[in-house]
Amino acid sequence: MTTVLIIYYSLHGHVHQLAMAVAEGVRAAGAEAVLRRVPETLPPEAIVKMGAASFQQEFEKIPICSREEMMSADAIIIGTPTRFGNMCGQMRQFLDGTGGLWQQNALVGKVGSVFTSTGTQHGGQESTILSTQITLLHHGMVIAGLPYGFTGQSRTDEVTGCSPYGASTIAGEGGERWPSENELAGACWQGRYVAILASRLSENYESMREELGI
Repeated sequence: MTTVLIIYYSLHGHVHQLAMAVAEGVRAAGAEAVLRRVPETLPPEAIVKMGAASFQQEFEKIPICSREEMMSADAIIIGTPTRFGNMCGQMRQFLDGTGGLWQQNALVGKVGSVFTSTGTQHGGQESTILSTQITLLHHGMVIAGLPYGFTGQSRTDEVTGCSPYGASTIAGEGGERWPSENELAGACWQGRYVAILASRLSENYESMREELGI
């Protein structure tokens, strides 16, 4: 069975909800969805002051991702909130620790994809996804976005996240807004799309690596 690894960080729960929708799409494609989180770097007192303590208790039930899981997965989908138009520090620190995988060409040819959350409508959704994709490209991954086959990203009757680069949601400046049905549908579409791509590519994965001399 095709395995899709969903690695994410969520402070208040917005990215978590998108991750659940991504996993739903992966399973709809007949693949296995494995949900993993990256380690927290904020001290507990900071999380309390940010009003995120209650969610973090639930979030910590998600296992921390291992490098071995990244090697064995057929596809990896990264979920990160934005921090000044880029990925959050927790995700950056985790990915910075994957140099060993890079040296082994361990992720070359695997499907990679990204989804995100921002506080405002123009708070860096596209730049966060695109800048995160750079790391995936350095690992030699095949990038999958959210094609316009998901027509919900073209809606103009409501404020909504999602772009051709990946699914996204708008949390609001105080985190009061939660993913809309349209945004969750985009995340689900993306998960299904990645799983289908990965299942096709994995059929010839080993022969591809052999041809490339990896």
